Amino acid sequence: MSILIAFLSLIVERTLGYPDWLFRAIGHPVTWIGSLISFLDRRLNRATDSDELRRRQGVRALLVIILVPALIGLALHVLLWLIFPTGLVVAAILGSTFLSQKSLAEHVEHVADALETGGLTLGRIAVSRIVGRDPEKLDKAGVARAAIESLAENFSDGIVAPAFWTGIGGLAGGAAYKAANTADSMIGHRTPQYEAFGRAAARFDDLINLPASRLTGLLIVLAAFLVPGVDPRGAWQVMRRDARKHRSPNAGWPEAAMAGALGLSLAGPRSYGGEVVEDAFMGEGGRREAESTDIRQALKLYRMADWLLLGLFAALSAAVIYLTILISG
Repeated sequence: MSILIAFLSLIVERTLGYPDWLFRAIGHPVTWIGSLISFLDRRLNRATDSDELRRRQGVRALLVIILVPALIGLALHVLLWLIFPTGLVVAAILGSTFLSQKSLAEHVEHVADALETGGLTLGRIAVSRIVGRDPEKLDKAGVARAAIESLAENFSDGIVAPAFWTGIGGLAGGAAYKAANTADSMIGHRTPQYEAFGRAAARFDDLINLPASRLTGLLIVLAAFLVPGVDPRGAWQVMRRDARKHRSPNAGWPEAAMAGALGLSLAGPRSYGGEVVEDAFMGEGGRREAESTDIRQALKLYRMADWLLLGLFAALSAAVIYLTILISG
């Protein structure tokens, strides 16, 4: 049932997304998880405590952050299994909330639209909604690169990884992944406030994203064979050469594949909160002067890679159904 849930969730979310009216009415699972993380942060992350104690408190907080959504997901998974096949449809709708195919494409496309219609000013505003770096430090090429980097990284974190863990562990697996990933984005920072407390969240997020990041890079390489005007050989070569140079053990794989496919040089030094973060270039030697047309080409590549992901889960679902019939028959 887990593979089927993941496959159907991908279809539901790609088609419908998460309606704005529903978000306004009840929020989103990520906002609910975020509230839990904020509560634990206020209660357990005290500046007066030693770093060792804050690290232990961070581990305890992470266990709560993961286990609460996972147990809720497990209970729903079991309950919905009992009312199969109707429960499968409901589970797919619930599982779709872990994904962001539709919204990711829309947000990145807005950056291209903003650059083309409003220039640098609107481009900075649009890209600030999807990246954490300082937008005022970005020129037009920097805005375009930031959008493409965000597209590549979030394809892994926001789509492939939750689909992967939903396929492994059903609603419990998807919920646990989303909780851990949200924890990393909220408290997994190397700042005085979170260096110790958020260490466990950051390390765990790195671990659980290892398989999905490699799969995402491979999907982008395969998609490059199917999208006119991009370079599949470059995608493969740059991914193999540069992915491990990235300061993140995971983000480099999709970013390097995307850079090689488009002939761009992505990543490199970037400014966050007034501080420059030194990072290796993904696709060193490629163009730095990215444009809105590169964003649109990256979106074509992303959409094709997403179709390949759907095809993979369709094939796995068919195999599971076939084996189930074979065993039961």
